[in-house]
Amino acid sequence: MKLEIGELLLACRVKAGLSQEMLAERLNISRSCVSKYERNRNSPDIYIILQWAEVTNTREVIVAYLFGVDSISLIHNVMQSIGA
Repeated sequence: MKLEIGELLLACRVKAGLSQEMLAERLNISRSCVSKYERNRNSPDIYIILQWAEVTNTREVIVAYLFGVDSISLIHNVMQSIGA
């Protein structure tokens, strides 16, 4: 089962303790844009993905995803780190 990028972005935002509004402000995009990315309604470009990783301090998670690390293990580790 392949993890969708939106699910990963959502997990990273939650791990960072940011609301959609807070993240949107830091990325200089709208809250609805954040929501669309997280629900896989729109696809973020690599620039947004890298900014997201920087703002949420999840660079290693995003890079692992981009290089094809097992998605189930990846999301499990992210969710475990936030206690979910």
